[in-house]
Amino acid sequence: MGVTAAVLAIDAGNSKTDVALVGPDGSVLGSAREKVGFQPPKVGVAAAVEALAGPVAAALEAARIAGRPVDEVAEVSACLANADLPVEEAELTAALHARGWGRTTVVRNDTFALLRAGVDEPRGVAVVCGAGINCVGMLPDGRTARFPAIGKISGDWGGGMGLAEESLWAGARAEDGRGEPSALARTLPGHFGLGSMAELIEALHRRTLPYARVHELTPVLFATSAGGDPVAAALVHRLAEEVVAMASVTLDRLGLLADEVPVVLGGSVLAARHPELDARITALLAARAPKAVPRWLTAPPVLGAALLGLDRVGAPPEARARVREHYGM
Repeated sequence: MGVTAAVLAIDAGNSKTDVALVGPDGSVLGSAREKVGFQPPKVGVAAAVEALAGPVAAALEAARIAGRPVDEVAEVSACLANADLPVEEAELTAALHARGWGRTTVVRNDTFALLRAGVDEPRGVAVVCGAGINCVGMLPDGRTARFPAIGKISGDWGGGMGLAEESLWAGARAEDGRGEPSALARTLPGHFGLGSMAELIEALHRRTLPYARVHELTPVLFATSAGGDPVAAALVHRLAEEVVAMASVTLDRLGLLADEVPVVLGGSVLAARHPELDARITALLAARAPKAVPRWLTAPPVLGAALLGLDRVGAPPEARARVREHYGM
């Protein structure tokens, strides 16, 4: 006879999906991770949700193999990339609930998973900078603050791909004389074994180098900045400004600007812990929100999705402590 899981936690990003089945006591009954991205803008809602079925089935199978087969799930807590607007969250909630994975279903943007994983209670702000950039905040009474985070049309700047493209722009202008001299004109093409920006531009334009590989240039930007290049450093400093602008505005919206409150930082760019970026963010945050405490998240965000679900089903503090312990927090 199977057991009832309190939460089916799903954290689905642009390139991977983590799933965890969590018992009422906070024990992880089964889990799975697959390189399945959640991209409804590209493939449609139905196909995106269908892609989650694989990792969900794998987590259920892991629980069965461990001798803890799950017959029923109380709450599906799904934190999904590209759930950027309330209307999208509602649409995705309906689509996931139709799968019958749990008695109730709640969909949130995946930045909420990052936030909840990094705070002891649902109170604080999180900024994620991975492929893109986003920021959310929440209070224990359920109030939230967020940005659309759709890209330039919603006022965004930054993210790994955005930084890479800004680096290419600066490197091209440094080489052809329209911009300031910069080592980026050498380091960017050099990463691909090319001799000039002109060669790199042609390779990307003609797709002899897949454009998707542009994201590899973000670490090159940080290395070039660390080497003393002022043009690269200006881009790193601008990213720090964007991170702190998003965090401080969100704190202000929630009435937390003067409070001691965590600001959780995560995503591949921020989690890489580039010293120059970290120092700049810390200094700017101290100036604009002196009591805010920056925290760099190391745990997988699926922990946050699990905690959000446990919050909703009224699980005791010991359950939340147990699932944190499972993920090394």
